[in-house]
Amino acid sequence: MGMSETLKAISDPVRREILELLKDGRKTAGEISNSFNLTAATVSYHLSHLKKANLVTETKHKNFIFYELNSSVFEDVLVWIYKLGGNKNGKER
Repeated sequence: MGMSETLKAISDPVRREILELLKDGRKTAGEISNSFNLTAATVSYHLSHLKKANLVTETKHKNFIFYELNSSVFEDVLVWIYKLGGNKNGKER
């Protein structure tokens, strides 16, 4: 996915809250869902957008699906933002 999909995915406040939950480590869909006053289907919808943007990965273990952050995508976003702030001569503005 490109930068547009990534930025679109993190523009939603619920998705940002899900990312905040996952920064402490992987969680099951149920654990994530329990943190919200939303239906499991709505949380699943948001998780699918985060997966599509490669912001989270999923791992299946027995009857559970675990979600965790994909930090490499965040690094790419930070590099892109950092480059926006610079100029061609390498001097600060």
